[in-house]
Amino acid sequence: MTKKQRAAIVINELEKLYPTVPIPLDHTDPFTLLVAVALSAQTTDRKVNQITPALFAVAETPFKMQNLEISEIKDLIKEIGLANQKAKNLKRMAELLVERHDGEVPQTFEELEALPGVGHKTASVVMSQAFGVPAFPVDTHIHRLMTLWKLTSGKNVQETELDAKKIFPRERWNKLHLQIIFYGREYSPARGKREGDFITKMLNL
Repeated sequence: MTKKQRAAIVINELEKLYPTVPIPLDHTDPFTLLVAVALSAQTTDRKVNQITPALFAVAETPFKMQNLEISEIKDLIKEIGLANQKAKNLKRMAELLVERHDGEVPQTFEELEALPGVGHKTASVVMSQAFGVPAFPVDTHIHRLMTLWKLTSGKNVQETELDAKKIFPRERWNKLHLQIIFYGREYSPARGKREGDFITKMLNL
């Protein structure tokens, strides 16, 4: 079976399973999505969704976020990992959004990645899910499944992203990366039983 044939099976099966895919992080606009994605590093989406309502109740815009003290932000997000650094990043991010972009979330990778706490993956999620720009954010879960399905030989998420963009149609990127994440959580977790991982079995792997 060629790589292209395996990719076609993956697309077909994921489309059957997840014809529509919600964004796992609760948000109301590009800024709250940006904040939620930045907070999700090294913690679960579920945990982020538990703490962001209190944060957004007082700081749902860059203008309000920049007016909070770092200690206040930290207190609101203290239950997630790396809270100290994330609190500093959120305050400075909000300040720069106001200074450079009139409080609007920029719509280019370069401008997004220039913000504190915003790496390429975070920028890719915002560009794809907030603005509809084709992107393929790759996290460790997608990297693991792409490797398992022999769709990449990439040694890291950056190399896997390049392979994903080569093998999957551009118009499917924004939906497909979410479908793979949902599939991994439901059928092929990093830890635990994977008896239900039927796509891997279909690919004879």
